[in-house]
Amino acid sequence: MKAAINKNQFLRQIRRRPFTLLGPLALLVLIYYFFFSSPKSQSKYSYKVKKAGFFDRKSDVIPRNLPGDHISHYDLNKLASTPMAVYNKEKVLILTPVSRFYDEYWMNLLRLTYPRELLELGFIVPRTKDGDLALKKLEKAIKQVQTGKKENRFSKITILRQDTESLASQDEKHRHALKVQKDRRSNMALARNSLLFSALGPYTSWVLWLDSDIVETSPTLIQDLVSHDKPIISANCYQRFYDEEQKKDSIRPYDYNNWVESEEGLKIASNMAEDDIIVEGYPEIATYRALMAHFYDANGDPNTEMELDGVGGAAVLVKADVHRDGAMFPPFPFYHLIETEGFAKMAKRLGYQVFGLPNYLVYHYNE
Repeated sequence: MKAAINKNQFLRQIRRRPFTLLGPLALLVLIYYFFFSSPKSQSKYSYKVKKAGFFDRKSDVIPRNLPGDHISHYDLNKLASTPMAVYNKEKVLILTPVSRFYDEYWMNLLRLTYPRELLELGFIVPRTKDGDLALKKLEKAIKQVQTGKKENRFSKITILRQDTESLASQDEKHRHALKVQKDRRSNMALARNSLLFSALGPYTSWVLWLDSDIVETSPTLIQDLVSHDKPIISANCYQRFYDEEQKKDSIRPYDYNNWVESEEGLKIASNMAEDDIIVEGYPEIATYRALMAHFYDANGDPNTEMELDGVGGAAVLVKADVHRDGAMFPPFPFYHLIETEGFAKMAKRLGYQVFGLPNYLVYHYNE
């Protein structure tokens, strides 16, 4: 009788307060959902199959951008650097340390025919008076392009301010003086590394290092260098000038950092102090290396290749995986080499070959 009374009282309480059981019931439903249900998971990416060495025209790493997704996945095993970069829609990152802004550099950059939607740009500017002026000009030039027609816009542009010291004077005679080379090139190496590590993306296939004072190249520069399918390949940097003796326009070698090692160079290095460096192109350090600048043949095949041990930074194309594997620009003496030449040495120590094109010219600004 007592149990029946308690039951009746319980039922009356439920009728009066029906929500008293909602909490326990909700808890039971949640427990059932987490432990007994198995909803199918959905992948954020769809990948195309690589056939016969070529990718499908749709990118292998572009996300579907499903609502609510906040994690990006990239399969670097599917990322390639091939001689058919345009066909395979491979992204190219052009990196330029900027000490001065030259209109000719920018106009030449805009004449490159590699598809803009596959091009990213990266710049690093020093905190100097010249750097401040260069930054203003650079930002103005970028704004004109990026607010113009969509098909003319670059995929992405990154600008960094250099957080290390730079030479107060960027005049040619000052920045090329032998006594400032170690400090100057160490700072340049730090700037290049900062730019590389900040701008390199998981979708980047190629990196083109293009100095800010390179004012003339072939419009097909990227396609031309890509076609060689080399881990690292450098153009030959020359300079146009007016020859007073011949009374005509002429050209002359400019970049002597593309070279083949010599026995004398190795001997000099073996007798150096640990922190000393060899800087090529100065009579005070006669290495007798074979300089690519001296191998130019006006009637030669522009596709002629030569293997190098040192490389400059004027116009160098690098497969992105070379950088991903650890090849950077040493700001310290690395086998008595530094910056771009140290980069070539590091890449070779990692098992990559370095090449140059002695008959393929790009042109440096003539101050």
